[in-house]
Amino acid sequence: MDLNADLGEGFGSWRLGDDEALLELVTSANVACGFHAGDPSIMRRVCAAAAERGVALGAQVGYRDLAGFGRRHIAYDFADLRDDVLYQLGALDGFCRAYRTRVRYLKPHGALYHAAACDETQAAALVAALDDYDRDLPVLCPPGSVLAQLAQGAGIRVVAEGFADRNYLSNGRLVPRSAPDALVADPQVVASRAVRMATERVAVTVDGSAIPCPVESICLHGDSPGAVAAAELVRAALIDAGITPTAFT
Repeated sequence: MDLNADLGEGFGSWRLGDDEALLELVTSANVACGFHAGDPSIMRRVCAAAAERGVALGAQVGYRDLAGFGRRHIAYDFADLRDDVLYQLGALDGFCRAYRTRVRYLKPHGALYHAAACDETQAAALVAALDDYDRDLPVLCPPGSVLAQLAQGAGIRVVAEGFADRNYLSNGRLVPRSAPDALVADPQVVASRAVRMATERVAVTVDGSAIPCPVESICLHGDSPGAVAAAELVRAALIDAGITPTAFT
């Protein structure tokens, strides 16, 4: 099972999360590409640290929304979003090449992640950017989403992703971050849910029931309180359950 985390989510002197500590624990790193967070120096630093540790690097592309951290929906035109995504892919890949590695996959961030799960135009823009840049790059997204369906139809590999530190609704979507119960705060509960996700292929909903969640990668948010402690417990719990954390690429 792959373990991924959102990294490089700072800007200038502002830092968010402990990238170096998380890179010792995860197998894939979703790197902010400068639109919702990140800047050239941060992108270089994360790429260097990930390459040194053998962690797969993915482009976490987002809306052009630094002030809102990419969590505000933007009604993009298809071509504008396609080109913004292509721009971000190329930017991160430049830093990857400096360390003799490359971008290994694409994952949308924040509001774009949720929009592409149900909005055909925005999902199609992501698929078009991958088609322009490198059709062999997988896309990391929710199982059964519109993005997953369009990518599969275009012959692009889809890697289904689940969230151990987020609560789910009964329809399989994540509880909105505006809700008080959006996050799972207890690291022990996060670890338990990760093991269930990996072994039983289910996610726990906000009402305590379980829904199907067939995933190849589990995301741990680097900006959540106690993210490193949760990641340590998740990795240890998976290994105890006989599951080896391994990058999907």
